[in-house]
Amino acid sequence: MRIIKLNEQSRANILADLLKRDPNNYSAYEGTVQEIVDDVRARGDEALFEYTKKFDGAELSADNIRVTQAEIQEALSQVDPGLLAVMKKSMKNIREYHEKQKQYSWFDSKPNGTILGQKVTALSSVGVYVPGGKAAYPSSVLMNIIPAEVAGVEKIVMVTPPGKDGKVNPVTLIAAHLAGATEVYKVGGAQAIASLAFGTKSIPRVNKIVGPGNIFVALAKKAVYGHVSIDSIAGPSEILVLADETANPRYVAADLLSQAEHDELASAILVTTSMELAEKVSAEADAFVQNLSRKAILEKSLENYGYILVADSMEDAIETANAIASEHLEIVTKNPFEVMTKIQNAGAIFMGEYSSEPLGDYFAGPNHVLPTNGTAKFFSPLGVDDFIKKSSIIYYSREALEAVHTDIESFAEAEHLTAHANSIRVRFE
Repeated sequence: MRIIKLNEQSRANILADLLKRDPNNYSAYEGTVQEIVDDVRARGDEALFEYTKKFDGAELSADNIRVTQAEIQEALSQVDPGLLAVMKKSMKNIREYHEKQKQYSWFDSKPNGTILGQKVTALSSVGVYVPGGKAAYPSSVLMNIIPAEVAGVEKIVMVTPPGKDGKVNPVTLIAAHLAGATEVYKVGGAQAIASLAFGTKSIPRVNKIVGPGNIFVALAKKAVYGHVSIDSIAGPSEILVLADETANPRYVAADLLSQAEHDELASAILVTTSMELAEKVSAEADAFVQNLSRKAILEKSLENYGYILVADSMEDAIETANAIASEHLEIVTKNPFEVMTKIQNAGAIFMGEYSSEPLGDYFAGPNHVLPTNGTAKFFSPLGVDDFIKKSSIIYYSREALEAVHTDIESFAEAEHLTAHANSIRVRFE
C-alpha cells in the first residue's frame, strides 16, 4: 500500500479523490434507469417480467413471482444447520440492540389547560431490496428487516433477483423468513425499485424502500424519492483505521483488506502517527493480498482508493478522520475511548484491537447499513427511527387560548396572514 505524509494538500487531494465514487456522479446511467422506472410505472407487471427475462434470464409471471411457503421449506432443507444456528445468534443480538432504539408517544399536560405531545406511529409498509446473483448476503437481510419488525411495520416486502432457474438463493430466503419478511418477490434491479414505489398488479406499493444494491438500484431509489421515502443512496464501502504505535500491524492490515475486497471502488485508509507502523502495515497488506481469494479486486481497490497517511500528531489524525467521515472507523490506539470522544463523523466506531469491522457486519448487533461517501457528517446508521413517523399533538382549552389569543393574532398580522389571525379572533368575539 502507498504511504503518504499527511498535510493540508494531501488531505485535500484524498478527499477529492474519494468523492469521485459518489453515486450522484454516475449521471451517464440516469437516463437508462429513468426509462426503466417510467416503463414499470406505465406497464406494471408486463414491463417487470420483460426486464427480469432480459437482465436475469428468468421467466416470471403473476403465478410464480411471489415466493411460496413450499419454496421456503425447500430452501430450509438446503441451508447448512451450522450457518442457521449462527444466523439465529446474530438475529438475537441485532434485535436486542434495536429494541433499545424504540421511541414511544408522549404527552405533557399542564395546569394552564394545554396538552402537547408526540404520537409515534410505525410505517404501514416497507420494501427491502436485497442483492442477488451468485453471492448471498443474509447479513444484509437481517440488518434491514429486523429494525422494521422491531418498529412495528406490518407489511415488510422483500425483493431480490432470481437465478435463471427462477429461484431465490436459499440462504437469502431463509434469512428473510427468520427475520420477519411478510412477502418475498423474485425481482431485482431498477425494475424492482419502481415496482415497490408505484405498485404493480403483483407487487404492492410501499411507503419506504431500504437496502443496498448496485449503481442501477441506487439511481432508481434516487429517481423514486418523493413518491416514496428511501434510506439513502449508498456508495461503495469504506474503512478508516486510526492507529498509533501501539497497534498490531498484522491486525490493521487484515482489517483494511476486509473492506477493500468488496469491490474496486471500495476505500481502505490507515491514518497513523507512526511511520514504523505504516511501513509494517503496508508490507503485511501486500503479503495478505497474494493469498486471498479476491486478489484482483483487492489490488485494484488499493491502487485506486487505498492509502496509508502518516500524521504529525494524533490531533491531525483525528481531524483527518472527521474530514473523511468514513462508513467504518476503527480506533486502535493506547486510549481508544479517549480518542472516540473527539470523533464527530463516522458511521460506526470500533474500538480496540479485538473489535474489528466484520464483528459489526455480522454479529455484534448495531446495524451495518451505514452512511458512505462522507455522508456520516449528517446521516446515521439504519435503525428503528427509519421505520417510524411522528405526529405532533396540540390541545388548548378555551381558557388557555384566551390567555394568548392576542399574541397569536398580532404575530399572524405581522406576516399579513389575516385569515390566520381571524381563525383565532372569531373564538373570542
